[in-house]
Amino acid sequence: MDLEARSLQPNVKAVLLAKLREYKSDLNNLKSEHKRLASANSNQAARDDLLESGMADAMSVSANQRGRLMMSTERLNESSDRIKESRRTMLETEELGVSILQDLHQQRQSLLHANDTVFLLLKLHGVDDNISKSKKILTNMSRRMSRNKRIISSIIVVLVVAIALILYFKLSK
Repeated sequence: MDLEARSLQPNVKAVLLAKLREYKSDLNNLKSEHKRLASANSNQAARDDLLESGMADAMSVSANQRGRLMMSTERLNESSDRIKESRRTMLETEELGVSILQDLHQQRQSLLHANDTVFLLLKLHGVDDNISKSKKILTNMSRRMSRNKRIISSIIVVLVVAIALILYFKLSK
């Protein structure tokens, strides 16, 4: 438990390590009480009384500790599930971003190829007016493509920041 608690995030780790130290000190107290009772008094009646009262106290303390430990374990499992779900969402978002960037690259290649083809045809036909119109259209298309890239990059950054904030707030509770 000590190793698991140390591998968690600092805010959760501090709370769990404090509880673990409390549990260890309770355990050491119970062990020393047990040793003291076992070696202390040989009088059977007094010994039986001590054992009965000690058992009742130990059972209530043990049940209380067990309950707190179970609650802590359940919270830890829930946090792990939330982290896994957030990681899955992040990976899906990353895949979507990569797919969009690949599509934009293909569109850029198509535009560049179309640009080369248009210039070649215009050169062959010698039509100056059409060249200037084509340049304007291609320039506008290139600007739109660049703008779309910036918009999609911004969306990806916003999604990554949102996921990080969600993880932060979920884990800080």
